[in-house]
Amino acid sequence: MKFLEKLQNLPEGKRRIILWIAFIFIGLGLLSFQAKNTIERWDVFKEKDFKKEINFPDIPDIGKEIQEIQP
Repeated sequence: MKFLEKLQNLPEGKRRIILWIAFIFIGLGLLSFQAKNTIERWDVFKEKDFKKEINFPDIPDIGKEIQEIQP
């Protein structure tokens, strides 16, 4: 509790500086956590055979289907 009292008794300028420093450290922590997760997910994404999983139809097949539908 004494820490909060000391903080409250500081001038407004110093309190703002402390607040912004805390925001910067929290933001850097969150950013590093997000970057780590993104890198891990990207590595898993690269390992999978993505094109086979999606199972895109061939472009000529789509053209044939469109021609069959149109009179």
